[in-house]
Amino acid sequence: MLDSLEQELSEMIIEICNVAGPLPQEVAPDAPLIGPDSPYGLDSLDAVEIVVAVQKNYHIRIEAQETSREVLQSLRSLATYIRAQRK
Repeated sequence: MLDSLEQELSEMIIEICNVAGPLPQEVAPDAPLIGPDSPYGLDSLDAVEIVVAVQKNYHIRIEAQETSREVLQSLRSLATYIRAQRK
């Protein structure tokens, strides 16, 4: 079950990355965002789009490749990072 921020992020990812499916409620919060196991079917180019959208929409920075790799592991990790940066 996605919380409200995870749901919002899922909907944003579906929109900006032109994902045909799955529906947001079908995605587990800990499912991989990027790579062959991603229910979204996203690749590294999509990851760049997600980072840009998150930085623009939530006014936070996602620095360095290693940090972005950790942050973009799942909806939950992305939501957790956004919450931590907002404090």
